[in-house]
Amino acid sequence: MKKVTSKHCLLVGAVLGVAVLCWVFWPKQRGTGELDEVAVTDSAEVEEIVYKYGIPDEPYTVDYGIVKPGQNLSFILGDHGLSRRDVHRLNEKAEGVFDVRKVRSGQAYAVFKTKDSISRTAFFVYEESPKTYVVFDLRDDYKVYRGENPVEWRCRTLKGNVETSLWVAMQKSGASPQLAMSLSGIFGWSIDFFDLQKQDEFRVIYEQEYVNDVSLPNFRVLAASFNHSDSLYYAIPFEQDGEVLYYGLTGNSLEGAFLKAPLDFYRISSRFSNSRYHPVLKRYRAHHGVDYAAPTGTPVYAIGNGRVIAKGYQANGGGNYLKIRHNSVYTTTYMHLSRFAKGIKVGSEVKQKEVIGYVGSTGLSTGPHLDFRVYEHGKPINPLTVKSQPKKPVSAANMARFIAVRDTLVKQLQNL
Repeated sequence: MKKVTSKHCLLVGAVLGVAVLCWVFWPKQRGTGELDEVAVTDSAEVEEIVYKYGIPDEPYTVDYGIVKPGQNLSFILGDHGLSRRDVHRLNEKAEGVFDVRKVRSGQAYAVFKTKDSISRTAFFVYEESPKTYVVFDLRDDYKVYRGENPVEWRCRTLKGNVETSLWVAMQKSGASPQLAMSLSGIFGWSIDFFDLQKQDEFRVIYEQEYVNDVSLPNFRVLAASFNHSDSLYYAIPFEQDGEVLYYGLTGNSLEGAFLKAPLDFYRISSRFSNSRYHPVLKRYRAHHGVDYAAPTGTPVYAIGNGRVIAKGYQANGGGNYLKIRHNSVYTTTYMHLSRFAKGIKVGSEVKQKEVIGYVGSTGLSTGPHLDFRVYEHGKPINPLTVKSQPKKPVSAANMARFIAVRDTLVKQLQNL
């Protein structure tokens, strides 16, 4: 046996000592791979710091409010102890970040005050939208900056039947009626949503945006089907050539050259006719268009890409009207508008579903509605019978990949 000397004992002891120290003081890894700082605490639990708008709330009391009609930033901050000079200084700091004149009634705000005897206002936070806010830092040298609330997308599924309208069906199913707008935008080239029938069935897999557990009317439709007039329509999202479009079962795009209607979800009050009784003139005459009854100010869309070739006013006819040439075959006219969209003029290039004006009752009219007309080679035709032409279908090279996606999504919809 080899003799152990005191020198060896000292060496072994030193090595063991270093190892123990390393084990004790070496930073422990978090699940994210980051390293914790070394901290000495007692046995009591460490209190979690709560942040509101990125501000630790523990040193402050927080008062919440809603901007009232007639209130501005100066009025609100004046109520919380700031002088006119302070507000002026803050306005200067806000330049280039936020226009303080855009503080609107109905928007929420929060005021952070110190907990000491002075109770000085330290922060004012204005909620610009559910997702964005503006922080006015009132400590020392004033600062103004923007912040964003964390966004979460939650997956949902829905199945229902139409009784009166898709909007009402969404409400009865417990979903946001705004989802109906998303579906109409997807199926709008295939289904006339003004002509839905009782018991038409819809199924949809979608994501909805949430902020702080509050749902927002923003949706991503992941797959949908619509059973209408004994025909079953599918919407399968698929990326091709860097663009995501919705396709039917055979790989044809649902996005056609024309929309089925130039506005969303309102009643047809008069149809295409060669002999209609005019409510103002009190006689029968041709009505070569479709009247869509809708509230004044309802947005009116161009049903397809084109160029504005006429814009004007007819006192004893169509009132404010626009005419758009889409190609060498088709032209559309939109009449009785309350006003035109900003920037629209003769020669303007417009895109499909671009807002071109707003429903009104100008000209010869008994109430707010849109008189919509379609011309084929200059001859008026029934707008409700115009067939849209599908955009580029899934290519042969992408068909196998599309079929795999399609079959998976169709199965999920069928299993709802």
